[in-house]
Amino acid sequence: MTNKTKTTAASALLGCVADDVTGATDLAINLAQGGMRVIQWLQIPTLEDLRVHEVDAIVVALKTRSIAPPEAVSQSIAAVEVLRGHGCRRFYFKYCSTFDSTERGNIGPVAEAMIDVLGVEQTIFCPAFPRAGRTVYQGHLFVGETLLSESGMQNHPLNPMQDANLVRFLSHQVTRSVGRLRYQELADANSAAGSLQKQRRDGIAHVVVDCVEDSQLQTIATAVSDMPLVTGGSGLARHLGDAYRQSGLMQNDYATSVLQLPLGRSLILSGSCSQATNRQVAKAKSFCNTWQLDVLEIARDPGGYQRQLAAWAEASDVHRPLLIYSTDDPDGVRRVQQTLGASEAAQLIESFLGKVAVELTADVGVRRLIVAGGETSGAVVHNLGIRALAIGPEICAGVPWTRSIGGPQLAIALKSGNFGDDNFFHTALEMLA
Repeated sequence: MTNKTKTTAASALLGCVADDVTGATDLAINLAQGGMRVIQWLQIPTLEDLRVHEVDAIVVALKTRSIAPPEAVSQSIAAVEVLRGHGCRRFYFKYCSTFDSTERGNIGPVAEAMIDVLGVEQTIFCPAFPRAGRTVYQGHLFVGETLLSESGMQNHPLNPMQDANLVRFLSHQVTRSVGRLRYQELADANSAAGSLQKQRRDGIAHVVVDCVEDSQLQTIATAVSDMPLVTGGSGLARHLGDAYRQSGLMQNDYATSVLQLPLGRSLILSGSCSQATNRQVAKAKSFCNTWQLDVLEIARDPGGYQRQLAAWAEASDVHRPLLIYSTDDPDGVRRVQQTLGASEAAQLIESFLGKVAVELTADVGVRRLIVAGGETSGAVVHNLGIRALAIGPEICAGVPWTRSIGGPQLAIALKSGNFGDDNFFHTALEMLA
C-alpha cells in the first residue's frame, strides 16, 4: 500500500460571517476586488474543508438575518469558532447596507456575542457603500439622497426599517454603549484611529461610522486594520486587502481570478419584493419567458402547481431565458400576508423556488441561474446542494457571477433585492453571451 500525503493550505487571515447568502457574495466580490483570494461557503465548513483551499479570506454565508436572536447568535458564534480554529486572526461580521434588522436584533446581539467570544473591547458598524448609494451622515443612514426610513425599506415585509438614526436604533439591540465616528474625524486614518481609541478608553464598545465618499472607506479600513473584529456592509471590505498589506498582516501580491462558467439555459428566480427588483422584473419581461407565481395557489396545491410550472418551462422557447417571480407591489404583498401570515408566506415562496431550481436544473438543462432576494437565494442554494462558491466577474456593485462548488455545475448570480439598476438581468446575461 502506498502512503499518500494530503496537502494542507495555509490559514486564511480574515474570517467572515454574513447574515445571508447575497450579502456574503457581495462581501466576497469586494474582498476579491481588493486583491484577496476568497472562497464563499454556503454552510459552516469543517476544519478539513478549510484546509483544502489556499485563500486569504473565508466568507461563511448563514441565514440569520430574520430568525430569532438566540439562534442567530448561536449559528454565528459556531462559524466564528471554526474560523478561529483554522487560524484566522481578523474577523468580519457582514450585514446589509440597509441595516436590515428589528429592535431585538439581529445585528446588535450577534456583534456583541462576537465581542465576547473574541475577547475584544470595541468594534465598528460601517454599513456605508457610497458606490451603491448607501451613505451615513451624522449617524443617519441614507439610500441615495433619501433617509433609510423613507426609501421604501419602511415597507420591508420582514424587517421594516422605520428609523434611520443608527446610533439610536442600535442602542435598542445592545447592552454596551454606542458612539459615533464623525465625518470630521475621517480626514486621515490617524485621526479616525485616535477617535476610536479615545472612545474605547471611555468604555464605548459599539461605534457607528459616518461615511459619504468611497475614499473615506479606505481611510476607515486603514484605521481599523489592527482591530480583531469589524462589522459592516461590503463596501469597507474592498479596502481591507490594501490595509492589511500596508500593516504587514498579509504578504501576498494583489490576486486576480478568472472563472470558466458552464453553458446551458438561463433562469431568473425572483423572490424579492424590493422596489429595485420590481423594476428589474418589469424590464426582463420583454426578453424572457415569464411566469408570475400565484402564492395562494401554491399554498393550496404545491405539487400540482409545480407540475404546471415544470411543463411550462419544458415547452418554452429554449432561446429565451426563463423568468419566474413572486415579486409584487406592497399592496399585493400585504394581501398574501393577510391570508397566510408574513413569515409563512415568505417561507412558502422560498421553499417553492428552491424546489423549482432543483427540477429545472435537472430536467430542463438550466446552467445559468440568477436569484433575486437574500432569503430566496439561501433557500435555492440549500436545495441545490451547493456547498461553496468561487468568485467571478462583477455584474454590478456587490453582485458577481460565481461558479458553484458541490451540487450541479452552475454559473450563479445571487442578488440582494435592492441591488442593481433596472437593466440588471439583461446586463448579467449579456456578460455570458
